[in-house]
Amino acid sequence: MFEKFSQSWSLVKASASVLRSDKELLIFPLLSAISCIIVAATFFVPAMFAGMFSGMDREHMNPVFYLFMFAFYVVQYFVIIFFNSALIGAAMIRLNGGDPTVADGFRIAMSKLPTILGYAVIAATVGVILRALQERAGFIGRFVIGLIGLAWTVASFLVVPVLVSQDIGPIDAVKRSAELLKKTWGQNLIGNTGIGLVFGLLFFGLVIVGGGLIVLAVSGGVLAITITAIVAVVIALLLLILIQAALQGVYAAALYRYATEGDAGQGFDKAMVAEAFKVKA
Repeated sequence: MFEKFSQSWSLVKASASVLRSDKELLIFPLLSAISCIIVAATFFVPAMFAGMFSGMDREHMNPVFYLFMFAFYVVQYFVIIFFNSALIGAAMIRLNGGDPTVADGFRIAMSKLPTILGYAVIAATVGVILRALQERAGFIGRFVIGLIGLAWTVASFLVVPVLVSQDIGPIDAVKRSAELLKKTWGQNLIGNTGIGLVFGLLFFGLVIVGGGLIVLAVSGGVLAITITAIVAVVIALLLLILIQAALQGVYAAALYRYATEGDAGQGFDKAMVAEAFKVKA
């Protein structure tokens, strides 16, 4: 188990080296975050002014609310998947030995628009159904539904690399991702858990240190220093979020590439990768 974790973490570090070679990959999660904020504001601000959320009862949820959430999920998922496709498409070029540009990533994502929209509809449907079930379930039911949601997340982890690399529809992409999970489930879980754990610790440390600096600045009574400290902490948090998102995209690209081609690509030690990605019998 510890050996498997060590091997998977080596793959994460190799993914980080790829990201260091192509720092422009950070542009995709940045634009994705900005776009998601705009989409959320576009949906929820008018809805709140219209009183859609006033007097809502979990036991008797208005069907209009679910239609609203479905539309929101479709648009939000479309934005996320589009920029993730651009990120993974550019990462694939690097893993194949090329030197990708931001334009290359957008070109790849634009060529997959119908498939991205189709997958966004599928993901939105799953999201709305799980949300509706959770709203009506008790504690144990919500726990079980949460596990189902986690299983969906794991099984669909390689959908975007599949969409980027193959000329197939969204349903077939989901099926193909689930098939590849049989080969890569260990690296999928351990790699993403490792990334989440490391960045979780970094977030925690930054909040503690940054919070302390802000308290010191406030106690000093100098407004300019206080504002500077707050801005610095916020920027550092945003940068960590962007790096984590980009790193997960590179890792997904490498994971997919090895599962389908037997080679994770440029920047990955072949012997280490072959050991880490031993195919399940």
